Amino acid sequence: MLTSDRQPNLRAALEAPFDFAARQEKLWGALDTAGVDVLFLPASQSDLEYFTGVARRAPSFGEIGYTNHWISGAFISPGEAPLFVLTRHFQEFDLPEGVAGDVITATETDDGGEVFRRAFDSYRARAKRVAIGARPNEEHCEHEKGMSERIALASRSWAETTIEIRNHRPDAELIVADTITNGIRRIKDEQEIALMRESAAIVDAVMAAVTPHVTAGITELDLAAEVDLRMRKLGSPGASFDTGVWAMGPALGRDASVRVSGNELGAGSGVSFDFGAITRGYCSDFGRTIHIGEPNEEYLAVYDVVMAAQEAGRAAAVVGATGGDVHRAARGVIEEAGYGDWFRHRTGHCIGLDVHELPYISEEDTTPLEAGMLFTIEPSVFWPGRVGVRVEDVFLLSETGCASINEHSNDLVAN
Repeated sequence: MLTSDRQPNLRAALEAPFDFAARQEKLWGALDTAGVDVLFLPASQSDLEYFTGVARRAPSFGEIGYTNHWISGAFISPGEAPLFVLTRHFQEFDLPEGVAGDVITATETDDGGEVFRRAFDSYRARAKRVAIGARPNEEHCEHEKGMSERIALASRSWAETTIEIRNHRPDAELIVADTITNGIRRIKDEQEIALMRESAAIVDAVMAAVTPHVTAGITELDLAAEVDLRMRKLGSPGASFDTGVWAMGPALGRDASVRVSGNELGAGSGVSFDFGAITRGYCSDFGRTIHIGEPNEEYLAVYDVVMAAQEAGRAAAVVGATGGDVHRAARGVIEEAGYGDWFRHRTGHCIGLDVHELPYISEEDTTPLEAGMLFTIEPSVFWPGRVGVRVEDVFLLSETGCASINEHSNDLVAN
């Protein structure tokens, strides 16, 4: 790993176990405040990993499934340790070292619905909604008799899971849990920030190593493969999302929607990179544009505009501002330069265990930004047949300002 080698004082933060007990206590309090009786978090999702340590498997483009897979996850109630309900297959291959806590297992020949209902009932029978603080509180104890349960589910729970809970508890109020969980996860602690810096250091190093190879005759596919290989060699278990390498310029009609091709690169084009690494589940998201040959006047002008837009977004990112404020600041620079129609996406997004986390750095987002948030600022101009330039870094917001955790230069490079 990079950061830990250069800064030994960060090694402990990078290697120390996560404090899942503290995370669960925060979750209990948030569930209690929201009046939630029980929460279900599905396996292979970041919320379950964040609160319990049950890691996600690497994502697959093609769907991977097995018998009863929809039941795998955990129930959590205020003041109660999680109850895991997991398939045998999931435990065998995704949790070879087991999981700390109570587990109910479904085999391939079990009735998954029956196992799931039994797990739910056994957990509800023991769960007591006690206010955080160790003593009962009349306003936050068990719901009064006759009131329906409030059950929260992660938004990406399987449809079978939601239907089973609805059928089993027809009078329950079902809500989406993401607002509750994101309210905890969006503020990163020092250990998480250290891991994010490590992921940023990996992509910085990869970009520095790959840049000299961006020359006429090489293919986008070759460069993308080199990026992915180098990230793995530096400790990332894979890419945090699909790696994009694409050329745009006067001689090319292609758009940024074609993220990589087997085409050979030629002089007169700007080659944009979009890739990210992973450190203990925490993602980076990074981008630069390298020009092949001598840039024309429009490319030079657009490059300066895009870099100025990122700086405007960074300057607007202060505690209490919104993602919409940051987006408008970045976009304003590009619109003033006459390229507003070709800045066609949002300015960025928060990032952590997921590449895209709420709140978004986007015109519609009114969430006040807080110290401890990490988010991308990634303006671009993509005009097919004319010019393509983008820049992307991850920024950390503090009480004193906003600064990139990436160290790779965003100065113009032409090979």
